[in-house]
Amino acid sequence: MMRSLPPALTSLALAVLVLTGCSMAPTYQRPTVSTPAAFEEDGAWREARPGVADANAPWWRAYGDASLNAMVDRAIAANQTLKQSEAQLRQSQALAVGAGSALWPQIGVSGQGSRQRTQTTTGSSLYDTRALSLTASWEPDFWGRVRSGVDAADATARASAADLAAARLSIQSAVLNNYIQLRVADTLADTYERTIDGYQKSLKIAESQARAGIATQADVELARSTLATAQAQAVDVGLTRRQLQHALAVLQGQAPAEFKLPAAPLAMKLPVMPPGLPSTLLERRPDVAAAEFRVQSANAQIGVARAAWFPRLSFSGNGGETSLGLWSASPHRVWAIGAALTATLFDGGARRAANDQATAAFDQAAAGYRQTVLQSFQEVEDNLAALRELARERELQNTALKSARESERVLLRQYQAGTSTYVALINAQALSLNAERTLVQLQGRELTASVALTKALGGGYTPQDSIAAASTVVAPQPSESKTQQQ
Repeated sequence: MMRSLPPALTSLALAVLVLTGCSMAPTYQRPTVSTPAAFEEDGAWREARPGVADANAPWWRAYGDASLNAMVDRAIAANQTLKQSEAQLRQSQALAVGAGSALWPQIGVSGQGSRQRTQTTTGSSLYDTRALSLTASWEPDFWGRVRSGVDAADATARASAADLAAARLSIQSAVLNNYIQLRVADTLADTYERTIDGYQKSLKIAESQARAGIATQADVELARSTLATAQAQAVDVGLTRRQLQHALAVLQGQAPAEFKLPAAPLAMKLPVMPPGLPSTLLERRPDVAAAEFRVQSANAQIGVARAAWFPRLSFSGNGGETSLGLWSASPHRVWAIGAALTATLFDGGARRAANDQATAAFDQAAAGYRQTVLQSFQEVEDNLAALRELARERELQNTALKSARESERVLLRQYQAGTSTYVALINAQALSLNAERTLVQLQGRELTASVALTKALGGGYTPQDSIAAASTVVAPQPSESKTQQQ
């Protein structure tokens, strides 16, 4: 028949169970941030029901470039910055598990044995000493000190997971941006190749007309200067391309000498992405999530600091066998059980300082969260505005390029007929080159802005709201005048 526990012991057990569930941490509340009802720069980009961001969604595939897809996949698998973030996440998770272990009793075992000889006036004796003991200790978490520490470590681990998602998104965006600029350089290289070929033909025409007395030597030198300037600019474009190729190699975890990317013109799709409403943007971006998890961790640390004001009670016990004597000595059973209560009476203000530090850390984390949110709104607004204005600018620049090419074509025929000066032709050729170069750069900026917008919105989307291709960005076609020169 089982006997009931004494009332005093029952009350103590109930008190332990109740108090171990307490926590000194304040009830967590998300820091308030003023959220606008709509984006100022939404324009035609606004969608009624935006998709849900997905950190694993291959959003870069919407740009329609197989080489780009392969490079992003390699970067995700081999980038060393991502490996650092993954290792940091594992450390945070291990710390969270370690913090939780303090909630459980600590059990250990120890044993020892020795043999010794003693010498007396009556002779010598041989002794064996043997001991085996089992120890256990436990500190009830009366004031939630350990549990608050576990909450803080868990929130830190979740922040590290969000940091990893943010790092992955940043690497993906970096690969896209470098690849876009590399293809812009390839397109510009092709533009300069056609332009230089046309300038060389113009130089031959100037030399021929100078020999015939139609043109002067100044026209010839001007043609040579124009040709050399274009050749120098082409060399600079080649240098930019090499540096971008090196950057792409490192992003993929390779040495620059191990990576080669064949030249190809810019021909990428410009995606249309449904931007998140301001109310959902806070749940999409991994950096915003990481900032909030750090606020939660700081909030839990306040509970750890407050618990230091209260006494700590711990229980311990051990039991085992020991023997001391001759070989035939029998072991003796021993055991002990006890409790210890400790409290700090005076610490010179250390606990108060720890409380103030924890509160200040929370305020810092909350301010960091608010700043991250405000920065996220700015990035979305900036890139919505950039995409809208760059599209308008590209249309106007395309018109300017068509007019510049027509002017160059007419002046070339007039110069060949001797009815126009070479200076007028050179100016028209320079205007045509600048217009084409500006258009290519605008196309690159537009693609880069779309990448930045995707990053600002927190990444990809669910399949039902997948990114749809709106247009294809391609290199400008060769001008008619240059085709005629060839």
